[in-house]
Amino acid sequence: MKKIQAIIVDDEESARDVLENLLLRFCPNVEICGKYHNLPDAVEQIKTLKPHLVFLDIEMPKYAGFEIVKFFKTISFEIIFVTAYDKYAIRAFEISAMDYLLKPIDIDRLKNAVEKVQIKTNLLETAQRMQLLSETLETKEIKNIAVIDKGFQHIIPTETIIAIEACESYSIVHTLHRKYTASKNLKHFELLFEDATGFIRIHKSWLIQMKYLLNYSRSELSVNLHGGIVAKLSKYKKAEFEEELFG
Repeated sequence: MKKIQAIIVDDEESARDVLENLLLRFCPNVEICGKYHNLPDAVEQIKTLKPHLVFLDIEMPKYAGFEIVKFFKTISFEIIFVTAYDKYAIRAFEISAMDYLLKPIDIDRLKNAVEKVQIKTNLLETAQRMQLLSETLETKEIKNIAVIDKGFQHIIPTETIIAIEACESYSIVHTLHRKYTASKNLKHFELLFEDATGFIRIHKSWLIQMKYLLNYSRSELSVNLHGGIVAKLSKYKKAEFEEELFG
């Protein structure tokens, strides 16, 4: 198996050493070619060493890890972020489909993240996800989301999403232009949009964006949306739905 050349960027020496030791023990296909305590030094060495993978702490003095996009015209390497738990940061990772590890690092998640890097080949998609992550963390707004549909990545503007429909362990994302089958369940999207204005869960199988509501039937408990989409309204969600509708 071809070795993955990697560097570690973290302002804490102990964190760098712990991650290196975990990689040596559990990910023998990863070869650490450098460890750095700040982003500018790491950027200089990335340009020289050209590693395939960068383990990057998101919270460091002077520069946050996601600001790495400011130093490169194009991202030509994979990134796995390492971070302490932060609700909004984790949501940003989920929105952008970027890989991340929570401290303390779970070994199975580490091995899984490295395995995904081993099989990834499309660095353009990595760059798009990185840009999306950076925008989300900086603006704290969900303007776009990344969706993987049948192996292909799509960046979808949030404002174009009409509704998201549960389909077993998958979800169908209905937009103004087309629909996508996402390999995430509806709960995933509900959590992404829990603080976003206008999105509401109206049924176990439906999350809708209220601005695309045309009308609804109280007797049939159905909601008619833009594009001919008809969503179900749960009797248990009816009061919440009408509160959102009428204020």
